[in-house]
Amino acid sequence: MDDTRNETPLERADRNFAELLQELRVLQTGVQILFAFLLTLAFTPRFPSLDSVQRGIYVVTLLLAVCAAMLLIAPAAVHRVLFGRGVKRLIVEVSARLAGCGMSLLALAFTGSVLLIGDVVVGRAAGFAVAGGVLAGCVGLWAAMPWRLRRRSARRW
Repeated sequence: MDDTRNETPLERADRNFAELLQELRVLQTGVQILFAFLLTLAFTPRFPSLDSVQRGIYVVTLLLAVCAAMLLIAPAAVHRVLFGRGVKRLIVEVSARLAGCGMSLLALAFTGSVLLIGDVVVGRAAGFAVAGGVLAGCVGLWAAMPWRLRRRSARRW
């Protein structure tokens, strides 16, 4: 924990929430683009030719994107309802958990969309291989690397 900022607990909570909102802005763009892509996909000429597995992947991926969007937007609703009640730290804690869950579902939605496109374009086996790489990349960059950096920084301080 960094106590060199000389801030009150309320100032720290305000700063943490502002930083979380910046993170959510980045995530929201990704989920919006993915969701828009998935919504339009169902209206393309090739969509009716998808087999039942591909349609299943599509529906699951669409639902994952919707759920990710809901989780990433939820901190705004939490803040709106609890604003001015003196519970900023609670807002930050709950919002951070919602964002983490939203990122997890966004990683799965990215994976599903790549799986679907890979399946259609290069075949099912290759689609699964590429999707596995996407999931590994998300887990590595969004979870494993930050956790490793957190452990490393804890040893230094």
